[in-house]
Amino acid sequence: MWLPMAEELSFHKFIEQSDLLEELKYDFNEKAELRHTETQKPFVFNYYKNVLERNSKRYQALGHLLEQYIYELMEKVCKLQKVYIPLEADEEPRSFFFMNERALTSHHSVLLVLLQDHGVFRAGQWSQQAIIHHGLQHGSQIPCIQMALQAHYDIIVPNPNDNFVDLKMEKEWESLLTQNIESSPLKIVEAERFLSLQQPALCIPKRCSNTPEEHMAYIWDCFISKTEGKDVAFIVHGYGGLVFMDLLVHRKWEVMSKVYAVALIDSEHHIGHQLGSDVQLLAWIRHHCREWVTNPKPLDKPAATVLKKEFPVVSAGTEKHSLAPSSSLQSIFKYFKKALKAKTTMKFSRMPVVTRSSTKRKQSA
Repeated sequence: MWLPMAEELSFHKFIEQSDLLEELKYDFNEKAELRHTETQKPFVFNYYKNVLERNSKRYQALGHLLEQYIYELMEKVCKLQKVYIPLEADEEPRSFFFMNERALTSHHSVLLVLLQDHGVFRAGQWSQQAIIHHGLQHGSQIPCIQMALQAHYDIIVPNPNDNFVDLKMEKEWESLLTQNIESSPLKIVEAERFLSLQQPALCIPKRCSNTPEEHMAYIWDCFISKTEGKDVAFIVHGYGGLVFMDLLVHRKWEVMSKVYAVALIDSEHHIGHQLGSDVQLLAWIRHHCREWVTNPKPLDKPAATVLKKEFPVVSAGTEKHSLAPSSSLQSIFKYFKKALKAKTTMKFSRMPVVTRSSTKRKQSA
């Protein structure tokens, strides 16, 4: 069940602070579904009748507002902290990620890391399309974050698609989101102007986050690798699977020693190209990875293919890529619980058993 949120955190109030209220009269209802505030109907793309460019730019504006809104929900509802990287940066464009306050220092045994697919969406989203058409329960990572925190996991939410900044657009977005002037034809013209991404010369890469792979590697090196006594688990969707396998290859021994379970969802990884014939890596993924794939079969039914036979593959319970994370979420947490129990059992089974005779031998030595 979606947790109720304070009225001041409603999406409609968030839109009211911008200059897009007339075009985007939407809010999330009690089921966390996006609905028009007057008609209660789902989002309509064709707002300007058959004018593709203007409708596309309106859709982009909605996406940007959702991005900022979900950032706010993660901070105010999930109580996560925003951490800017690189740490030593000063007066330069920076990326950031989210984690709970004591993620690196608490005594909780499990640290969960979420890696989404590639796309325009940012931290806190599995799929922008799913948020708009199916609601926050299905498209955002917030239910997953809440479930993890309730299970006493610590959590890190990277922002792998936040790779560059367009300085001009940043200033114009800031201006738009802080003004509340009357609707006018000029407003639409201004919106169309700043929503255009036709000036790549203004796009500046963010150091240590030029690519999703670089972003994840930095978070691993500067944060996750420094945790002690924590078992790390990953949930990765789409391209996030490729990013994880890249991390595994380049941080081989660290990842193999700290990560106890990986839940891949419709992953885009390629074992042959990424892991090659490394026997140790192939043996490790066989015992520590499980994949949920879009499939007409019911949830958790075996769905192995010829191309994906390196580890267990089961159905995500849906044929829609954007809905696969929410559809398989309960099953994934059961997998994590079972994998952690098996790891703990194995660790204790390998500990030497102290007997009275062995103690006497040690004392007499």
